[in-house]
Amino acid sequence: MTVESVQSANPGTPENPETPDLREPPLAGGAVPVLGHGLKLVRDPLAFMSGLRDHGDVVRLRLGPKTVYAVTAPALTGALALNPDFKIDGPLWESLEGLLGKEGVATANGPRHRRQRRTIQPAFRLDAIPGYGPVMEEEAHALTDRWKPGGTIDCTSESFRVAVRIAARCLLRGDYMDERAERLSLDLATVFRGMYRRMVVPLGPLYRLPFPANRAFNRALADLHLLVDEIVAERRASGQKPDDLLTALLEAKDDNGDPIGEQEIHDQVVAILTPGSETVASTIMWLLQVLAAHPEHAEKVRTEVESVTSGRPVGFEHVRSLTHTNNVVVEAMRLRPAVWILTRRAVTDTALGGYRIPAGADIVYSPYAIQRDARSYARHLDFDPDRWLPERAKEVPKYAMSPFSVGNRKCPSDHFSMTQLSLITAAISAKYRFEQVSGSDDTTRVGITLRPQNLLLRAMPW
Repeated sequence: MTVESVQSANPGTPENPETPDLREPPLAGGAVPVLGHGLKLVRDPLAFMSGLRDHGDVVRLRLGPKTVYAVTAPALTGALALNPDFKIDGPLWESLEGLLGKEGVATANGPRHRRQRRTIQPAFRLDAIPGYGPVMEEEAHALTDRWKPGGTIDCTSESFRVAVRIAARCLLRGDYMDERAERLSLDLATVFRGMYRRMVVPLGPLYRLPFPANRAFNRALADLHLLVDEIVAERRASGQKPDDLLTALLEAKDDNGDPIGEQEIHDQVVAILTPGSETVASTIMWLLQVLAAHPEHAEKVRTEVESVTSGRPVGFEHVRSLTHTNNVVVEAMRLRPAVWILTRRAVTDTALGGYRIPAGADIVYSPYAIQRDARSYARHLDFDPDRWLPERAKEVPKYAMSPFSVGNRKCPSDHFSMTQLSLITAAISAKYRFEQVSGSDDTTRVGITLRPQNLLLRAMPW
């Protein structure tokens, strides 16, 4: 399984909202007075979103006084992502603006977004990835070297550390990044915990009160923004121009041919570092959980690595030959996608799946629900990496597995992310097998991403 084989083709042209036989989507069941479906989304959002397809391919939800449209069918999520009638917006993105700003590639729309994609894309081209190989290898093996045989691993902190260090060292190259990567990882862990609380419990002014958790969040967020400003300022002062993403941003021009502004540079760096590190770190946590829960696949990965490398340390050059390892990564991403919910907003009266969608309406869909749907997958809840072997992968419906999205919002770092995930999985599996220890909790914590609540593992040498 490769990253290319989980991408999808264009689903076709947008529907005409003037078509007279367009219908209103059905209302999902289970709404209660005043709160609507909000109570179900708070109590068990994964189960609620997974059950919506039983009501239709597009269904209406009531969130308090507001109507939100949920898309549940794979083909329609592809159409939604590629249709210019819908833009990046809605509750999820509004909650992220405090961290990501309004001028970075993650939250921008229209011409600004297209210009920004052109600036950052060269850093993630397929032919650029080998240049990052030495850093990825070094960090993957440093991770396993740091673990003591028989010792307990805090999977949250370890996953964040390696994800942030790889992103920072590869994309913001410089001697100063080695020490600052650790600072970034600590700040991000605190910020994402605080963002999770603010999303699920929107208490507004209470988050401005001087409670310890609020102070820690504010300190980490301020330090994160300060750190990014320091990196930009020091790169400028050094006169260095390494071939990296930061150099591309500092030399970027706007649509008038003028240098882009300081705020846009800042927001771009934050947007590249934070969502990527969070999603990769969450995926590493689930991969560790999978290796502990499915020792037969951990053993198969170890055997494959030994065969491909002839017993040498696994490196970048081996990744594409690690078929089962890559399939383990993809299957983990299917069952536990880091990004479990996404939102869009209709910019005009439009249509989707034969249903009328009014201008300004918020649209929500869940990759978690799409990728676990029994209509798309045999034994849909089984962990089965072999489903991604070529002869079986063709059975998966279009858009039922799009871990990096599609169209102009497709994650630009897809190859970068898949490479490091496969390399890390291979490196840790070659050296250790894993088992959960007392106090570990691998149930799903629902926040901005999905991650285990508190995964604690014992690393046991083979």
